[in-house]
Amino acid sequence: MKQFLAKYKHAWVLLYGFIYLPWFSYLERTVTKNYHIMHVSMDDYIPFNEYFIIPYLIWFFYVSGAILYFFFQEKGSYYRLCFFLFTGMTISLIICTIFPNGTDFRPMIDPDKNVFSWIVSALYRTDTCTNVFPSIHVYNSIGVHIAVMHSERLKNHHWLRIGSFIAMTSICLSTVFLKQHSVIDGFASIAMAYCLYGMTYGKAYGYSRRKAAEKALG
Repeated sequence: MKQFLAKYKHAWVLLYGFIYLPWFSYLERTVTKNYHIMHVSMDDYIPFNEYFIIPYLIWFFYVSGAILYFFFQEKGSYYRLCFFLFTGMTISLIICTIFPNGTDFRPMIDPDKNVFSWIVSALYRTDTCTNVFPSIHVYNSIGVHIAVMHSERLKNHHWLRIGSFIAMTSICLSTVFLKQHSVIDGFASIAMAYCLYGMTYGKAYGYSRRKAAEKALG
């Protein structure tokens, strides 16, 4: 047991969940009115499509699966991924705390239409239309794909990298086709990912990789 704990002591990073979940739950309970409506004209041209619930739910496995993979296989990549994800998630919580926001364009769903509509209807009942800016679904999907593309172990797994890109893209699209988010929520997530990319994988990261390569080559 001691050996296991010593080997996987980097699990401490996951304690962030005890910060994020209570904070997010608090916002879900308290941000119920007098919030800023996130909406741009482009939202009106995007049709609702219940089939996008598939990639929307895949997000949970995409993100958790990536964290678990890097946790066991690439500790450095795991730390960078967690830093990228958790920093962005914290920024999102801060924004939603000081700038309450939400949407108001969810359509009426007939849960009897098909199983996908039923799942979307259940999602609407359990997930409020508030605390949407920026989109964590979009941001974390981008973060996972970046980690996959930077992975040394996965650099020769071309189909997996392509699959990751398809998953990321379909998840991002699902947020607007399910009317969970405004387009502006997604663009804000892309901007945040762009800013945090440099902090996570910028010059310091490149320098550390060069030093590691020089050490390996003697």
